[in-house]
Amino acid sequence: MKQRIKEQSILLFEKKGFTETSIQDIVDALGVTKGTFYYYFSSKEQLLMDIHLHYIDDLLQHQLEILVDNKKSCKEKLKDVVLLLITDIKEQGPSARVFLRELRNLTNEHLQKILTKRDKFRLNIEQLLADGVAKEEFRKDLEIDIITFGILGVTNWTYQWFDPAGTKSDHDVAEIYIDMILRGIQKE
Repeated sequence: MKQRIKEQSILLFEKKGFTETSIQDIVDALGVTKGTFYYYFSSKEQLLMDIHLHYIDDLLQHQLEILVDNKKSCKEKLKDVVLLLITDIKEQGPSARVFLRELRNLTNEHLQKILTKRDKFRLNIEQLLADGVAKEEFRKDLEIDIITFGILGVTNWTYQWFDPAGTKSDHDVAEIYIDMILRGIQKE
């Protein structure tokens, strides 16, 4: 039931927004009572935090799996991270949209926990780029922090327009992005 509450809430938060979705909306959509909701979650905000934690923890785990692969170059790892972000939007579209749009509705304490994890994801990309510079796969004059924000900005904004049923697949979009990124940062 906890998972069903989360799944239904994600759909409602995506459609109506967090602030416009009431606990009553959630329980009505599931055909359960508020008591059922409160058995699993102390508040709507705690539910949102749970959704955010699951989303970012899953991304971090997959990113780590990519980064520890010693058989791949930094370029290949960067490509895999970009593909991870686009594929995640494809496979978890509503969750991605809730994560990227509703962060502002977390309490300060919860927000800091999520921001710490989000920063970890960003810093992992920065380290990957720094490793690529050290291995002479990327240019030495890169502004690594700004390039990282650029990569995240391009990939994260994809949730606004990417249609998995459209003419371009998640792999196509990732290839286009990585081509654009690497032509700008790879060593000549």
